[in-house]
Amino acid sequence: MGTCRRESHDGVVRQGDLLTATRPDLTGTIAQTIISKLALSRISIAISLLIVAIAVFTLYELLRDVDFGKLVAAMQAQSIRKLAIAGAFVVAGYITLTFYDLFALRTIGRNTVPYSVAALASFTSSAIGHNLGAAVLTSGLVRLRIYSLWGLTVVDIAKIAFVTGMTFWLGNALLLGGAMTYAPESASAVDHLPAWINRMIGLAGLLSIACYLIWLAPRPRVVGRSYWRIVLPNLRLTLLQIGIGALDLGLVALAMCALLPPSPPSPAVDFAAVLVIFLIATLLGTVSHAPGSLGVIEAAVLIGLPQFGKEELLAALLTFRVLYFVIPLLFATLVLGLRELHLVARRATGRRVHPARNLVRRTG
Repeated sequence: MGTCRRESHDGVVRQGDLLTATRPDLTGTIAQTIISKLALSRISIAISLLIVAIAVFTLYELLRDVDFGKLVAAMQAQSIRKLAIAGAFVVAGYITLTFYDLFALRTIGRNTVPYSVAALASFTSSAIGHNLGAAVLTSGLVRLRIYSLWGLTVVDIAKIAFVTGMTFWLGNALLLGGAMTYAPESASAVDHLPAWINRMIGLAGLLSIACYLIWLAPRPRVVGRSYWRIVLPNLRLTLLQIGIGALDLGLVALAMCALLPPSPPSPAVDFAAVLVIFLIATLLGTVSHAPGSLGVIEAAVLIGLPQFGKEELLAALLTFRVLYFVIPLLFATLVLGLRELHLVARRATGRRVHPARNLVRRTG
């Protein structure tokens, strides 16, 4: 590294000189990573298109005989109390979601970024990314815009995406694994597999978490290399990470459950069944990369809960989409717009808009 730094006559290593010297290595590393992921991306795109195609066909088959008059009546019949309870769960879910970024920032060593900034970045990037699709790209761009004022780089944003993704998948493995182990027949309504196979899948999810925790226990674990190196959270922090992910998903499932029409007398539908079906629907929507998981969640829930009237269940799903996707998207867009206007106003008055400290190293 001695050849990568140039000292000026006043003994200061200029930040620009340091970045210029290291940029070729960083650019090469990024290029190699992108190239190595192209084949995997093609497979992922193929799977996403297949899931979306199946969802569209399924929705067409399920909804072609829907009575739209009954659908409108079912939506109008929803009580204010039910909407308020579901809305409260949605708000609680998004508050929990803000801890995804906060946890990730602490994991990668960016401890100076305050919670308010992490909450803004987490909420806006999630709300916009969930609705626009291709969440890794869209959420990453929003995060980069917000965190760049705090000195974070593209590599930092990639690390945050990795850690937040782990939080989601670990929480999903715990919650869905436990629910499928407890109520495997509920999953069978969606995937049409025997209950014992679904129970084995649930147990496999729980076992994978146990193995991961055992792997973390002896010493700090590191993934990646060079600029992409991340020290994984230790055992205690990973338990917190799993709790954040599980709580977030559980609150969203409770919001969906609160909107459901009255349960039919037979067969009875309990929260465990709704949790399994909703988490499978969410998982399929995430893998599909469809904007807002549009159509995927609806198809999975309609298939998994045939006990309810089709129009009543569809009304609950449409209301959930408004509460969880549309309203947060509008609010996130408004918040980002006001933030940009605030930054423009500060620049116009000559006030400093960059909160990060100037990264200048001095040598003895």
